[in-house]
Amino acid sequence: MAKRDLFVIGGSAGSSEPLKALMAGLPRDFPGALLITTHIAATHPSYLPAVLGAVSGIPVHGARDGHPVEPGQAYVAVPDRHLLVLGSAIRLGVGQRENLMRPSIDPMFRSAALSYGPRAVGVILSGLLSDGASGLYAVKAAGGTAVVQHPLDAAQDAMPRAALEAAEADYVARGGDLAEVLREVAAHDAGPARPAPESLVFEVEVAAGKPLGSHLLRRFATPAALTCPECHGVLSEVTGEQPLRYRCQIGHAYTAEELAGQNERVDEAIRVALRVMEERVELVTRMAKDARASGRNAVAELYEHRAQEYSGCAATLRQAGLLSLRASRGLEAPSK
Repeated sequence: MAKRDLFVIGGSAGSSEPLKALMAGLPRDFPGALLITTHIAATHPSYLPAVLGAVSGIPVHGARDGHPVEPGQAYVAVPDRHLLVLGSAIRLGVGQRENLMRPSIDPMFRSAALSYGPRAVGVILSGLLSDGASGLYAVKAAGGTAVVQHPLDAAQDAMPRAALEAAEADYVARGGDLAEVLREVAAHDAGPARPAPESLVFEVEVAAGKPLGSHLLRRFATPAALTCPECHGVLSEVTGEQPLRYRCQIGHAYTAEELAGQNERVDEAIRVALRVMEERVELVTRMAKDARASGRNAVAELYEHRAQEYSGCAATLRQAGLLSLRASRGLEAPSK
């Protein structure tokens, strides 16, 4: 029987400490390969391979396109590329961002589910929002194993909680115990292989860089009355999976939680802009009154005109905030 020999590990905010503890606890003869994706900026070099290599008993590499996946080696995602495994080789995907990230955890997990099936082990560490939850669902659906850092042990519990809601975890452990868990998992035989759904193949290809298009998207998603935050195209709801998530025909993908977070950030930006604009109205109105009092009528007219402009901008922002609030509560916009 084949062993569970591919370990895909994803984390975000607060994941560095459990990740270092995990790598430090693995023996030099660990029989599996590890692929690691954390959320990193697209324009800055990643120092994670060096950081993990300093504590790890097994070699740690920055991922290189086309490099074979070998046991007893760890490969870390590089900036602005999805870390994928296709067959038994690494592929650095140039597909669109998922949950506003590239590299994103979900594509890595899906590619492991597609290529390794029951031999794949998904590990979710500390992080914000829900990247990794959909990918862990795919790993479990392919017969693989799910390992999640305990939310109460995580510096940021959102990603572990989302993962536990999306997929039934085989192991839930503290960060300091994850190395022992992985050693135990690697010692067990993998289960029987399961056929991969067509949608999984499409989504891995999209992460690698293949265009999606509406004709393919319709085969596994249904159009929804939502707009993509990045390209402003129509989003479609992916069917038959957990958690609830969406894709546009360009290929951008989001969980429902990420979209909700986007709306909250937009609302906060509107509130800040409205407050600033109202303060400007108050200040410029005061300046106009001061100019009138000192006999500078031309200057006063200029300030009064500017106050009217700012008042109009504030009214627009106030209306936008109201429409956003009504939309978030499922209310119809007021009729004109």
